[in-house]
Amino acid sequence: MDFRFTDEQEMMRRMARDFADNEIAPYAGQWDKNDEFPYDVVKKMHELGLMTIGVPAEYGGAGLDHVAQNLVVEEIARGDAGLCTTMAASTLLGPDPVLIAATDEQKKWWYDRELDGNLTAFCLTEPGAGSDVAGLTTRCQKVGDEYILNGTKQFISNGGVAGLYTVFATMDRKLGHKGMCCFMVDRNTPGITIGPKEDKLGIRSSNTTSVIFEDVKVPAKNLLGNEGDGFRIAMKTLDISRASVAAMAIGVAQAAYEASAKYSFERTQFGKPIFAFQAIQFILADMAQFIEAGRLLYLMASSKQNMGLAYTEAASLAKCFCGDVAMKVATDAVQVYGGYGYTKEYPVEKYFRDAKIMQIFEGTAQVQRLVIAGDIAKQFKP
Repeated sequence: MDFRFTDEQEMMRRMARDFADNEIAPYAGQWDKNDEFPYDVVKKMHELGLMTIGVPAEYGGAGLDHVAQNLVVEEIARGDAGLCTTMAASTLLGPDPVLIAATDEQKKWWYDRELDGNLTAFCLTEPGAGSDVAGLTTRCQKVGDEYILNGTKQFISNGGVAGLYTVFATMDRKLGHKGMCCFMVDRNTPGITIGPKEDKLGIRSSNTTSVIFEDVKVPAKNLLGNEGDGFRIAMKTLDISRASVAAMAIGVAQAAYEASAKYSFERTQFGKPIFAFQAIQFILADMAQFIEAGRLLYLMASSKQNMGLAYTEAASLAKCFCGDVAMKVATDAVQVYGGYGYTKEYPVEKYFRDAKIMQIFEGTAQVQRLVIAGDIAKQFKP
């Protein structure tokens, strides 16, 4: 084990941190308050290559490894979890089905458009299909050299701002997961409409909408893999993305921890900074422990991905633990601030709201525990 980052990994981490400190954090509260999608900042991120960190080098991208990608995710989330959601959904989650299953020709079609500035979105969740991925109802019917898509996708990050979608649909619900397919879809295809933007508890600077498909004609050449491969592609995509969500969660926790530590030396009670009280010291010490443990878990999962090793359990461990860490640290940060932490005047109230989604999207904390328990059963069941 080597705990040092490569020069490229460290360079990307520092660039992301500098950008977060100067271009994101000072404005994140305003975006949150106004429920505002920061188009100008997203454009700057694209110009710096931050919005295309997942594009392979052979298709014109930076070709960053998974550790470098997730270091960037952590730093951007430290600035604003909403903007990080936009970035991660566009350059990692949305394109991951393409990375997993596309032909060379399909990858060129997709990545050229992504590098041109198109945001992307991953269209899997539906009003009645969240954790139960195989329960989706969006239909795909082959007619000639096209597939006709009909259905509604719900809670889609970048749903209203993306130019490209990876869309999951079923040929026949009776086939269960064996009937699922995955398609690359251009947003400008006739028949696609966008639902109202969700009024969310947290990550409010990200765009979350429903996406409705009504007789949408998709060329057969945009099918990823073969008919029936959709479930496998979705599961592998979620495996890959979980380390990234873990990194995002640690970014939120790190921001809440830093704010709390600084405040503990500024706030005085009984004639001394509150850091002087052991109760506050213990809270901060626990924050530091959990954050470092979570960071090691997501880096372990990312490193296993880089080495081509099995990483499903590591990714679930990381996602589950780091999501819980974000919620605990953000909750404790509000406690350190006391009554002030409960107001919108200070940043920890926002971190508290942003943290909750880390236990929900890309597989809930309970689903992760099921995955982990499944691995335990494989090891120990007689």
